[in-house]
Amino acid sequence: MQNNYPQSGWHEELASNIRMWAHELGFQETGITDTDLAEAEDGLLSWLARGFHGQMDYMAKHGAKRSRPEELVNGTLRVISVRMNYLPSKAKDSWEVLHDGESAFISRYALGRDYHKLMRRRLALLAEKIRAAAEEFDGRIFVDSAPVMEVALAEKAGLGWRGKHTLLLSRDAGSWFFLGEIYINLPLPVDEPKREHCGSCERCIKVCPTRAIIAPYLLDARRCISYLTIELKGSIPLEMRPLIGNRIYGCDDCQLVCPWNRFAVNTSEADFAVRNKLDDVGLVELLSWTEEDFHSRLAGTAIYRIGHEQWLRNIAVAMGNAPWSEALVAALLTRASHPSAVVREHVSWALSRQGVRP
Repeated sequence: MQNNYPQSGWHEELASNIRMWAHELGFQETGITDTDLAEAEDGLLSWLARGFHGQMDYMAKHGAKRSRPEELVNGTLRVISVRMNYLPSKAKDSWEVLHDGESAFISRYALGRDYHKLMRRRLALLAEKIRAAAEEFDGRIFVDSAPVMEVALAEKAGLGWRGKHTLLLSRDAGSWFFLGEIYINLPLPVDEPKREHCGSCERCIKVCPTRAIIAPYLLDARRCISYLTIELKGSIPLEMRPLIGNRIYGCDDCQLVCPWNRFAVNTSEADFAVRNKLDDVGLVELLSWTEEDFHSRLAGTAIYRIGHEQWLRNIAVAMGNAPWSEALVAALLTRASHPSAVVREHVSWALSRQGVRP
């Protein structure tokens, strides 16, 4: 082997250095695990069989490859899992926005720049450091970009435990963080998983507006507001629309009520700071954005990928749930003849909810 460490115990020293380098690159915690996800695979296949993935056909298409890292990337022996805090410190209080029906609520992870690029850059730098220390290193970086069971891997790597809402939880950081991975071909020592600490708490289950968490640790994505506003294309089911409230991109309710998020740490990453006042903006203003406005203001954000048509669809639903006002009705009427049938349908629904026939 060609490496910069003594043969005896060099994997242990390299693992220690990886944690140090990751911290220097802005990751708050790093863990290492093997590739055995047999238990998680059983749960995944059962979840898919019940159709809980909805329109996310890519999840069924990849099947077990998601739970078998060595099949996704040949030669993978270990997975380096990292987390990075994203909660912006100056964002308006989420509950205040949610309780103001004229305002638009956007999931806090999407208020700044797209996390994919930032984390990929940092992980690429980490991979370069590993390669410089061990020439035989080979690996591949993932940031929510391939069939990877990131929560299961992070849990095995000791970064936390899966909460009843299915998100990863940490005693030190709650759940307001992103996850990323490097699949590697080096037999590094692995970390021990942590015990779960949800106990009898079911606040996340009870607060879910659409009852998407149908049982502890079991999410029906078809009912989840994040799925409905981001992943679902076309029409949002009629029975779901009133439950969405003013959430136009994602939903954070299950995180907002989680007791462990009392220990969450705000991000220091400038890229995750609020852009375009998206933490505190009115629905009428957002509906007025032209397609050019959407592209110029949201390029480089996670929101950008849903496109202007879906953006308008989501805002229309929120306006159908908003308190009546002349300005709101007038704004909806400007979109009543939109070229998109999907937008027209949801605007018509919103106007009918406001007592107006378009």
